[in-house]
Amino acid sequence: MYVQPNFKTKKAFKEAVAEGKDVTIFQSGPFGGNEPDNGTVTVEGPHAPMAHTWYAQVTLRDGKVVKVT
Repeated sequence: MYVQPNFKTKKAFKEAVAEGKDVTIFQSGPFGGNEPDNGTVTVEGPHAPMAHTWYAQVTLRDGKVVKVT
């Protein structure tokens, strides 16, 4: 799964979540559309076609990322 907006670094992603910005997740391709609204998932970034350079476990609440570990 990926996050939206597309962050080039995990540091930028973590900072945006810490600042309370709206960050959501999505699954591309034929597997999309069944993303959870609550719970814990693993995400990666940046989006394809760029090489994935970071991974993170996130906590979701009401469809938004509220915590990055």
